[in-house]
Amino acid sequence: MNPFEITPKPLESTLMDWNEIRPVSYNKRDVDPYTRTRVILMNGTEFEANWFSHQFSRNCDNNDVRRALALIRRSEQMQQKLISLIKPVDETLLEHTIGYEQLAVDLTAQLARHEPDQYVKKALDFALLEDFDHLYRYADFLDMETNEKAEELVGRYTEIMPGRPTVSEYRHPFDSIRYHIDNKKAAPQTRLCVGIITAAEQQTMNYYMNVCGAYHNDRGRWLYQEIGMIEEQHVTHYGSLMDPRATWFENLLMHQYTEAYLYYSCMETETCPRIRPIWEKLFEQEISHLHAAAKLLCKYEGKDWRKVVGGDGSFPAPLKLQSNIDYVRDVQGRSVQMTAKRENYKCVNDLDSRDEFFCYQNIVNHDLSSVQSHTIIEDYIKRNGKDYRFEVAPNPIPQLRDRTSDNTDVGRTPGASDACMM
Repeated sequence: MNPFEITPKPLESTLMDWNEIRPVSYNKRDVDPYTRTRVILMNGTEFEANWFSHQFSRNCDNNDVRRALALIRRSEQMQQKLISLIKPVDETLLEHTIGYEQLAVDLTAQLARHEPDQYVKKALDFALLEDFDHLYRYADFLDMETNEKAEELVGRYTEIMPGRPTVSEYRHPFDSIRYHIDNKKAAPQTRLCVGIITAAEQQTMNYYMNVCGAYHNDRGRWLYQEIGMIEEQHVTHYGSLMDPRATWFENLLMHQYTEAYLYYSCMETETCPRIRPIWEKLFEQEISHLHAAAKLLCKYEGKDWRKVVGGDGSFPAPLKLQSNIDYVRDVQGRSVQMTAKRENYKCVNDLDSRDEFFCYQNIVNHDLSSVQSHTIIEDYIKRNGKDYRFEVAPNPIPQLRDRTSDNTDVGRTPGASDACMM
């Protein structure tokens, strides 16, 4: 599929009336989990595109360009409003959160499995274990609050068990900055990957920022608050991979190309017959946005889109959200004891006792009884005798197999595990 070979419709034709942006929502009781996660992914992709467009407009002194951006942005706002209402009104905040974390796990794993740049792959594998652990924490909280089993929500496609414990994920801000890619040398797949994962994690960060104060009790408020801080680390981690030397017009084109690729992927992999036509319609609209961005790039920077996208513009194989249990287990078993150290990664066992990792941990986590991601599990165990999990086999890390106590040492304390290979 080459989107540049498709004749676009006029931009004005992408504007919709109210009835067009009020879809029939999916049924939360029988929806495929990956339909739910596709909705979350595309909501986040549109959010990223909209806020990039706003920032571009605020940093541009040419009103003709600003008007062109405003027209594309208005259409994308309508797309986002449509997507947001695919979620049904009876899907609770916690149920929706399980979808967010399943998306984070399986999207990250799927991208990592196909990523040719080994440095970018390491960044994906590293954060994967942290979102994997968040799914476990929220799943126990869901069962504690509603007696609902998250394994049903994830369709048993994604395991639910401790990853790198959330308490171990807090690092000094200096250690969240990665080396950026070089757009002129990076494979098109890599450029797409970095844009996709940054948008997805940013959507999760924004979601938790907004809902943490809205949850109906302090247990939930504090859990969203805490995990939301890790999502901020992830957005910094992934966002720093982007090439900061790209121009505003180049970035505009890549945003539209990424959106078009993801809508194409959604319509190619969607299993719900009522949802698939939505992806087809939005893909057609995104083709118009993409061609408009290519014209702006040519007009104002004299550049052909091929120099930005790379190759002949053809999409890689569609991104398919699917089960990645074996892949996650492999990453867990190799690298759970790793932490970030400036632009690279280092085993906690090898850090100096005065390292900033331990200093920062002592600031935020010196009182474990105040770490909500930990106390939620401990409270669940007190009530039920053991934690809630969905595992197809024992945890690949022996120290994380005990279901009667929440481990706060793995990934945080030297010697807690020997899984130190990225």
